[in-house]
Order: sequence, then structure tokens, then C-alpha cells
Amino acid sequence: MRTLETNDWILLNNIIYKIYTVSDITEMREQFLDQMKMLIDYDSADFHLASPDGENRLVSPVLYNCEEDLSMVYEEIDYSRGILYGGRTLIYRETDIISDSKRVEEDYYKKVYKANQWHYSLQMVLARKKEFVGVVTFYRTIGKDDFVYDDIFILDLLKDHLVYRLYQQKKSNDHTGEKLSVKAAAEKYDLTRREEAVLKLLMEGRSNAQICETMIIAENTLKKHILNVYRKLGINNRTGLFKMILEKE
Repeated sequence: MRTLETNDWILLNNIIYKIYTVSDITEMREQFLDQMKMLIDYDSADFHLASPDGENRLVSPVLYNCEEDLSMVYEEIDYSRGILYGGRTLIYRETDIISDSKRVEEDYYKKVYKANQWHYSLQMVLARKKEFVGVVTFYRTIGKDDFVYDDIFILDLLKDHLVYRLYQQKKSNDHTGEKLSVKAAAEKYDLTRREEAVLKLLMEGRSNAQICETMIIAENTLKKHILNVYRKLGINNRTGLFKMILEKE
């Protein structure tokens, strides 16, 4: 078992302090991933929240050294969905649930890991009162050794603090009926400029054809932007948009 030095404890205390005191949940997660680099050796990471509508979906991604959000790929082919949405807090290496020789043959490995030059991962599933609230995944590139139990020990010291913060945030959002402006939603959910423009036009009641003409984009491109907006906001359709976003600024 790893023996923590004085500097490690100072850093851990600082991380815990920021988990509770950084008011913006996205900024808190960004700082968490950045600081964890000083405690755990990893090359890329993502930190997703649970969908606010209670469905088994990942939303509002924070990425570290990842070129794209892969949550849609996870949902299509990830073989660990039962663990993810099981309502229990768990910390595990992927090699703890499937052998390395078998996992490299899976579509999940080929489309997510190999495509990004990753090989190993360490995942922290966060849940409270049997309710999934978020998940953090750390990756190591091909050629590096697997994560070790000392890394799990570090995350174990932090998991309860993250769970409590995310659970309180989720419950607070559940009881907030105030609608957001398009600009506020774009900032809160980290929409790209294109996604913000699409959201604005949707809230104006424009049809897909009108939006494509206005933005000079193909229909398939528009559909991709709309799906990204829905995923980041944690909704399924335009009805969800009108419940969440102000129709006029």
C-alpha cells in the first residue's frame, strides 16, 4: 500500500477543499482532473455527470487531453453499463472485470481505446442512495503499465467527497424551476459556438431546413449538433428545450 508523503496529504486536502468550495460544477471537475495529475499518472481523462432526467445517460462531459466526447460510443457498445448504472460507488481497473486478452478483441476497445492510443483505464463510478450521479475515467496510453492498487487507494480517499458534492448538486438542480437563457446554457453546459447558434435558432422555432439554410450546413451536420446539445443539456427532445431554456432573451 502506498505511503502518502506530507505533500500528498496537502494536495489531497486542497482537492477536497475545492470539491466543496468551487461553486461552478464544471470548473470544479476541470480543477479536479488537473490536480489529479500530481497524484496519479494518467494521459487522458473524462468526467461525466448523470442525466438529470433519471435516464441512464451520461451528460455534461469535462475532458482532459481527449479530442472528443465519447459518451455516445460508451452507451452503444460499453459492456460495463450494468456496473455504471448499478447504483453503487465503485473504483476499478477495466482489467479487473475483463481479461486483457479478451478486451482487446471487443468493439469497445477498438473504437474507444485503440482509436485514441489508450490501453488501460481506471474508473470511478459515483453513486449515493442507489442513485448514479457521475463517473470519472482515467486512461493510459499504449506502452504504459496498468494502473495499480495505490491509484485505487488515492481515489478511495476522494470518492465520498465527490459523491456528496454531485448528489447535492443534482438534487439542487432537480428543484430549480428557473429557465436559462441561451447564453447562460451555453456557458453552463460548455456548448460550442456552433451548438449555441443551433440552440438559439431552435428556440426561435426554426425548422431544421431553415436552420440548415441560415447556417449553411448539411442536414446530417445539423442533426449531429442537435444531438450534442441534447446530450450536454441532459434532455431528449425540443419539448425538453422549451422547459429548460428561455424562449426570449
